Amino acid sequence: MLRFISRALAFWRKVDSSEAERAQHQRLLEGHTKSKTVQGVVTKFCSNYGLIDELIYFSSDVVTGNVLLKVGQKVTAVVEENETSHGLKAIKVDAFCDNSHGDELPDSCTRISLGCMNSLMEGVEFIHHTAYFSLDVVCKDFEPYQGDRVEVVFSIQPDAQSRKALSVKPLRHKHVHKVCITSLQGRNGVLDDTIFFTLESLKLPDGYAPRVSDMVDAVVVESVQSCYVWRAISMTLVKRG
Repeated sequence: MLRFISRALAFWRKVDSSEAERAQHQRLLEGHTKSKTVQGVVTKFCSNYGLIDELIYFSSDVVTGNVLLKVGQKVTAVVEENETSHGLKAIKVDAFCDNSHGDELPDSCTRISLGCMNSLMEGVEFIHHTAYFSLDVVCKDFEPYQGDRVEVVFSIQPDAQSRKALSVKPLRHKHVHKVCITSLQGRNGVLDDTIFFTLESLKLPDGYAPRVSDMVDAVVVESVQSCYVWRAISMTLVKRG
């Protein structure tokens, strides 16, 4: 009888612990992460993990249907973004089917894709993986530059399997205040030893020319620039150095 009571108490403690862990996990998700559904391409895949669009990590256990993914395969993923670390991780990955019936879509639909700017063509169109988009769909006050990480909303027409970009915006951006220009070589420079900027794509107040040691406020976007991960897109003088 005593053994039965001990087992019962252990069982209920286990249930309570599991419920507490789930509740804690839910609170963490609500407080520190946010999720979105995106469409992308597998750019790296090893035995038990991979990358989508070079920046979204996923493990093989979140791929639905026990599908073995390969590089170049199109996928749809539910992605979590941790607001503290800003890391991106897929919690569910669905592979596109190769047959004509497995990837049925409504007459038209939209998909979100994340990626890195590869190149630009004479300032008219930019390339996001294999997709072209016009500058007129870029969000206000953002001029894309090679290396920028962007979020693109596509309209898909399944009959022609074509994609049309509806909007393009930075994947992440933030405001920084009272940072110092620590380097300036030619038309490129660095803020606070951590943020890249180029005068080729930088909004400045009329009459202001950046100088080393100037204190400035800036708006920066996530961008792959050599050893830097942020790029300033606008800058305002606070104090001359």
